[in-house]
Amino acid sequence: MNYIVFDLEWNQSPNGHAGEHPRMPFEIIEIGAVKLDDNFKITDEFSQLIKPKLYTKIHKYIRDILNYDEETLRKEGIPFKEACSNFLKWCSEKAPAEDDIRQDDDNEPEDYVFCSWGPSDLAYLQTNMDFYYMKKLPFPLKFYDIQQIFANKYSKDNSVSKLEKAVDRLKLQHDRPFHAAINDAYYTARIMQEGKLGDITDKYVYDTYRYPKNRTESVHDFHNGTLEEIFGEYASKKDALRDKRVTDIRCVKCGRKTTSKIKAFQINNTTDLAVGVCFRHGKMLSTIKFKPASESMDTVFVVKKINPITKSKYSDIKKRKDLLAEKKKERDRRYVERKNGEKKIGNNTKNK
Repeated sequence: MNYIVFDLEWNQSPNGHAGEHPRMPFEIIEIGAVKLDDNFKITDEFSQLIKPKLYTKIHKYIRDILNYDEETLRKEGIPFKEACSNFLKWCSEKAPAEDDIRQDDDNEPEDYVFCSWGPSDLAYLQTNMDFYYMKKLPFPLKFYDIQQIFANKYSKDNSVSKLEKAVDRLKLQHDRPFHAAINDAYYTARIMQEGKLGDITDKYVYDTYRYPKNRTESVHDFHNGTLEEIFGEYASKKDALRDKRVTDIRCVKCGRKTTSKIKAFQINNTTDLAVGVCFRHGKMLSTIKFKPASESMDTVFVVKKINPITKSKYSDIKKRKDLLAEKKKERDRRYVERKNGEKKIGNNTKNK
């Protein structure tokens, strides 16, 4: 299998939201990629500038970081649909042998998986493909978020960092300028080679640009010590919470349904947490994220992850729930006091 480490540069409306196309707010102007084999050896590179169709003037903030201008894009760029087709064809081709001689009897497409510094590139690639009504990428789609894998390895709080800082952290040589797609893809590949990230085989994540439309398309997968499930789509968050598949917590080791230890509570508008206990394998944390499934504000799909937690992590979650409960109780108390005060003022006015 090949690892396709890719990076994109994109432009946006120089006039802000007023000039933005709703189907493509970010227009790709460059694709760069490096192909790695199973041993993370670089076997090939791909680089292509793209002639913009919507936003022909580069946004001022983007212009400051790019190594080229509008004239270069007009002269050297090709239409996106052609560039993307060439890129996807390159992804599935076998890399040239060291002597640049291909075997005529061995030209079957290579399996590959995308890698990128952060999840945005893959989402924007698909947005641009949809704008031109291109064939969709496979579903469900796995990829490696090298930025997050690096953060999990090198950051105490798992916070992500910019590519330049990661390169500096590993003391890699700056032999190419940043903010060119091919060069940023190259540096990401170098981090995979030199970053001592360990075995990343099961550290993939699922791209959620596309999501399950019905029960048969649901994703159920155990990887990197986590049970990940993706369900959809639901008419509302309340509708999703009526589905036992969403609310049940099963042990990631034996698959048995756990006993509720901390009932589900909301930590923000999109995320619920809950804890169950398996009497064989300990406490399991369920993280449920509700993501918008369409242009409707109500329709959602669900990304649910279950993983084992330590006693200290359980204690932190319990304290968090208790704190949120206290804050809610205080808000409710103030609300009642305000309403009672308004009622008292109203009665006094009537008496006058």
